[in-house]
Amino acid sequence: MTRPSTHIFRLLKWGRTLARHGALRGIERDPNTPAPVRRLARIARLGTIQPKVPDYASAFQEIGPAAIKLGQTLATRPDLVGEEAAHNLLSLQDSLPPVPFSQIEAQIEATFGVPVSALYSHIDPEPVGAASIAQVHKGVTTDGRTVAIKVLRPGIRERFARDIDTYEWAAAHLEEMGGEAQRLRPALTIANFKRWTNRELDLRREAASASELAEAMRGFHDYHIPDIDWDRTNGRVMTIEWIDGVKISNVEALKAAGHDLPDLAKRLVLAFLTQAISAGYFHADMHQGNLFVRPDGSIVAIDFGIMGRIDRRARQWLAEILYGLTTGNYKRVAEIHFEAQYVPSYHSVGEFATALRAVGEPMRGKPVSELSVGQMLDGLFAITRDFDMQTQPHLLLLQKTMVMVEGIATQLHPEINMWDISGPYVKSWIRDELGPEAAIADRIKEDTDTLLRIPALVRRLEEQFPPKGGAPEPPPLPEVELIWDRRRRKREGRGWIGYVLAAAAGAAAMWGGFAAGWLG
Repeated sequence: MTRPSTHIFRLLKWGRTLARHGALRGIERDPNTPAPVRRLARIARLGTIQPKVPDYASAFQEIGPAAIKLGQTLATRPDLVGEEAAHNLLSLQDSLPPVPFSQIEAQIEATFGVPVSALYSHIDPEPVGAASIAQVHKGVTTDGRTVAIKVLRPGIRERFARDIDTYEWAAAHLEEMGGEAQRLRPALTIANFKRWTNRELDLRREAASASELAEAMRGFHDYHIPDIDWDRTNGRVMTIEWIDGVKISNVEALKAAGHDLPDLAKRLVLAFLTQAISAGYFHADMHQGNLFVRPDGSIVAIDFGIMGRIDRRARQWLAEILYGLTTGNYKRVAEIHFEAQYVPSYHSVGEFATALRAVGEPMRGKPVSELSVGQMLDGLFAITRDFDMQTQPHLLLLQKTMVMVEGIATQLHPEINMWDISGPYVKSWIRDELGPEAAIADRIKEDTDTLLRIPALVRRLEEQFPPKGGAPEPPPLPEVELIWDRRRRKREGRGWIGYVLAAAAGAAAMWGGFAAGWLG
């Protein structure tokens, strides 16, 4: 077990890096920051010169691989780190200097137990990408196929395990301080982060994710997932079809190639909606570097280390929420939040609907270039505190991905209207999922507003769908010995030892006296 002093040393070391980039200023100024955390931040920044404008992304980049991944996770949590930090962290680049090719070759040979030449006729020594967890090389298999070879950085699993151990320790202590820190559930955030990163650190899981997504998107036109070479894939190495195409972020190259950019933007949005709402399984790292456009116009996704999954009940609620926001039906959106138990029942549905209206109405009637799903989601986050909404980790990846997709789609086609594209799709999905019952329920809802009072429909919903908003059971949290409990145990331990020693000394004295008398 790692000693508390080791955790504190790591936190202070990381804190000094954050301080040099001005990234502790917000923590110190936030009135919700627990006093012990504020004191630790002040100690960490002693003697540092802080820039006027914080650069959170550079700080996390400097700290190391696990911090880069954590920073990307925190970019989805403006409620936890603040709007300024979350926006800055969106620019965090998952890149590090490459590992020497000799180490990559040794890693391949060690994990397969055969020479590299038995698997590949050629591997380019220069990587095409070097990220925090792995790096990718272009190669040719012994049977002549051009492939991308993804290899874990040597020692990366051990380094992540060490850093996440400290994240868990810090999150457990933060949550025990109560108040806002407890509502935001940092321990659960780190537990989910650990689960996601462990999945990324097993390249067989990533290969399986790619295969599953390809199966789910088989019927979607012009959206491609590269094929996996299972014979050359294991936990530390993944071999996948090489993709020739233009990065979707390179708008000028796409124009030069004659691609229809508005059509690309629309297809990207619909591909995301198909994954998230129809399949309930989506590519959750859909940033610009992971999407390409082939000469035939098809969109190709790569890098399947981070995937999101939403069960059917949560997808139905999500679809209704999106549709309610597009049509201005804030009361229905509010009711869904209560049905899903996202908002505690002691709050008012009407008051929550009014809060939602405050977020949605300022955006209605604006030009399409000013409409933003990302802004809407940020607004929804802003009202969670007033209504005691606990974080829903199973929806965090969805929120992050939706913002990413909107950003790319807007870059391709600045006049795109996400609502115009998502509204008809979501409405159609709701109708298809519930069939004639949906039409009947809609009519009853419109005419009498008593849908949930009809026992038969209530029983049908309860039998067909799981409770709690379709949220998966949270992962088990690690048993972390809190530092104050450790001190108390040590104090009690010393007292117990003292009693034992005193009793032993008394027994020895008694035995000595008895023996002396008996011998005398």
